Parts: sequence; structure tokens; C-alpha cells
Amino acid sequence: MEEETKLSIYRAARTIKRRENTLYNALRSIHDDSIFVGEISQLWPDFLLLANLRCGLWYSPNFHSTCYFKSTDGHTNNWSFNTSRLNLHVAHLAGQKGGCIIVDSTRKGKRFPDSMSKTVPIWTCVFNRAIENHRRRMKDRVKLMEEESITGDEHAQNTMQTSRGWDSSLHMPLWVSETEKASIEDRLGEWTKELESSGADIASLSSCLKKPLRPLWISQKTVIWLNEVPDHDSWDFTPIILVSASSSTGLIQHRSTSEFSWNYIPGAGDDEESWARGLSPELFWNNAYDIINSGPDACNQKVANMVEKDRVYRAQRGQNSPQISVKPQKSMRSTTDPSYVESMLSFDSLDIKNDIQFSEADSTIYWLGNTNLAVSSALAAANITSVDCVLNCGQNSISAGHLKNEAYLHLPMVNSKFDRFSLRNNLPSAVKFAKLNLSEGKRLLVCCHDGEDISVCICLAILTTLFDEGGTFDDGKSYSETQTTKLDMRRRLVYLCEFAIKPRPSRGNLKQVFSFVGSKS
Repeated sequence: MEEETKLSIYRAARTIKRRENTLYNALRSIHDDSIFVGEISQLWPDFLLLANLRCGLWYSPNFHSTCYFKSTDGHTNNWSFNTSRLNLHVAHLAGQKGGCIIVDSTRKGKRFPDSMSKTVPIWTCVFNRAIENHRRRMKDRVKLMEEESITGDEHAQNTMQTSRGWDSSLHMPLWVSETEKASIEDRLGEWTKELESSGADIASLSSCLKKPLRPLWISQKTVIWLNEVPDHDSWDFTPIILVSASSSTGLIQHRSTSEFSWNYIPGAGDDEESWARGLSPELFWNNAYDIINSGPDACNQKVANMVEKDRVYRAQRGQNSPQISVKPQKSMRSTTDPSYVESMLSFDSLDIKNDIQFSEADSTIYWLGNTNLAVSSALAAANITSVDCVLNCGQNSISAGHLKNEAYLHLPMVNSKFDRFSLRNNLPSAVKFAKLNLSEGKRLLVCCHDGEDISVCICLAILTTLFDEGGTFDDGKSYSETQTTKLDMRRRLVYLCEFAIKPRPSRGNLKQVFSFVGSKS
């Protein structure tokens, strides 16, 4: 009986949560929080606005780029500095502009997600320590040179900052306990060595950053006096301003306007698969005014129209366009209720309007140094003519009319969540195709639907098996003569990320790559 009571309470709580976390409530909450994000970005207009994937991407239509700091890397007793997610471009952008702003949010009632409370502070500290070590080594070298020969030397000038005091201490928010901070500090030396051995270009970072990185935290509870906002040039550090977009009450608040009543959801952009119904941040912001003004009752239908129309638009252009299936939410309403029946109509019966603004996939192609190897989304691959051959790892074929049949290979692959061996089984054919073309000096483009995971893992396997550590094609000579370790793979991945800033290879796919490169036959 007690177990049944607990189960009933759990079901009741889930029912209440489903009712509150409606699509309109989520999008209206995001729209309201975006106003706060816009206000903060205007305080430092020179700083680039970056979205921390994936939740942060919902909170502004004006992001310059994205980054990927995982909250799990900052969870208590699970702290990590992951060389697969170095976010090198964030440090470079901050150095070029004097700082940057990163946006994220959380639903847990905290003011900041762990990605901001601990993951980013760990990242800034490790980078600062590696740069400090590099500058110290440079300082020791210039001591051996004559005074006249180092007067105009850039590295020598950079070391002056170190001699005056380069702050490489760990800066964490006050709500992180001293005990937890001490435990993290104990691991910083090891993480710094991992960064230095990963092959990351510390010298380039050192030249770019004139001041050490340091996080600052801003939430909706932060008090900011507009007439006292400091000029970032006056700071003795390069600020990484961490903006938590949502209110931190942790409670769903009832709000009303002159037209509609709705519930505010903190961190509404999180876990988009559970509420977004196929809507993407880009498609939302392209049509935000129409969606918000449709109201709670018409929102689901409005979004369904847009998602399906956008899907057809992308399908006609050879882009990734899976059919969206929405699981009906359990409801207390009768299935004979006309409004309920209307909401369950298939997409085929929708009156799709022609006046929506469609979403466009990323059309950027990233060339990996001088390797003649590039990675991109399927959209970019379909529109480029400056390559000699294409390896398509996405589910859908793409138009490659300018290429001969032998210069195009389609190997459909799926993520490890759907098939644990899809990537592994296709890697031999992929590497063989790459070897045949790269050995003839041809330019090879590897693509998948988003250019962030599967195609990145294919490129990683190609770099590991066909190139030496310096990125020179050697037809597999160095690979055949040595035993490939996880450190070797990390170094290749860091090399790849120096040129492609959006890779997000999943752990399951990386495991398949290591399984392949570790089994020489």
C-alpha cells in the first residue's frame, strides 16, 4: 500500500510537471530571459557573445559562436579537465577582443549551472598555468641571449607580464566550499600537464592573451550600477563573463500579460528533446514574434506548422531533415474533446504558411591545416566545388554532380546511441577511400549532417592512421611502426580542434575510433 501511495504521488508530480512545462511556457520563458542577456551584452559591446551548448543556444538570436563546457566536468567529486573539449577558440576570441561573454542556464534552482561554477573556472586556471609555464621557459631562454637581441622580441615582452605576476590561481564563486576548492586545486598540476602534453598550441595562446583569463559571474540577481560599469581595459585580467540567463528561484512562477497568462520556467532551454517538438533555436528566433504572439492555445499548432515547413524546405536542399514524431502528452481531457483531437492531427493535414523564416544549417568548411582534409556539414558539402572528393557519412545522399562517381562515397552512419558499431564497421572503407585519394594529392571533404560528431571521428581516424604527428601525410608509415595510445588520439583531436571550432565527438563514437586504430590488421 505504501509503495502504491508513493507511486501515485510520483505520477501526480509528473502530471503536474507536464502541464506546467508546456511548449508555450518554455518559449515565453526563454524569450523573457533573452531580454536580460541582451542587456548584459550591451554593457560590454566589444565582447563576443558565445552560447554554451546546448541550453545556452536558446537565449539569444545574436550569438557569434558556441562553446562546449559540460556541467558534468564540474560535478562534485567528478571534476575534470577534458582535452576533448579544449574550447581553444574561446581563449583566442577573448584575447583578441579583451574578453568574452558566455551564456548558459540551469533548471535546478541554482544561480549558475556547474558548467559555470566549476568547469569554466578549472579551464581558465589550467590555461593560465600552462601559459605561465610557457612564458617562464621563454624567459629562461632569453636570459641566455644578449640584451640587444631581445629588445624587440615579442616573446620576451610577453614574459614581462609573468615577471610582474601572471595570476594562475583558481578563482571560483563564493558558493563553492573551501573544501571542494581545495580538492580541485590538488588536481590542477596534473591537468596542466595533460594540456601541455596534448599538443595544444600554448605559444599561440600566450601571444594572443596579454592578461590572464578570469571568470566573472552575472545572474538576474546581480546588482549592476550602470554608471559604474568598469572599462575592461582597466582590469588586470581577461574577463570570461558567465551569464546565467534565468531567474534562480527554482520555482515555476505564474505570470500574466494583457493578453495571455503563462508559467515562467527557470532554465527552460535545457533538455530540448523533452519539450521543443522539433523546434530549433534558430527557427524559433527567426519566427519568435509570431510564435510568442500566437498564445498558449495556438502555440503547439503554430510550431508544428513551422517545423514541418522547415523540414520540407531543408529536404528539398538535400539537408538533414528527419520526420519529427511528437509523443502525445497524457491529458485529463477526453479524446473526444475537439481541441484535443485537433492537437493530435498529423503534420500532413496542417495548413502550412509560406511566410516563415527558415533555419539554415552551418555552411562552414574547416580545412585541417595543410592535410588536404576538411570537415563540414552535409549542406556545406553539397554547395562547394573546391574539393576533389567527398566522403559523406550522413544518412541522406547529397548532390555532388561536379564529382566523378569514384570521387564520391556515401557511407551512412548513425550515432553510437542508436548503433554501437555503426562507425566502427564503416571505418575500414572510409580510411581506404581517404588513403586512395590523399595519396594522389586530392582534397578530401568529410561530412555528416551537422559536421560535429561522426565526420569529426572519421577525420580523427584518418589523421591517426595516415598522417604523422605533425600533420604530414605518410601513407600510414608512422601508424604501422608504433602502437597508438589514447594520448596519441587526444593529440590528433587537439590538432583537429585547432582548425575546426565546433567538434563535439561523443564518447561512444570516440571509443569506436580507438577500437579501430588499436586493431591493426
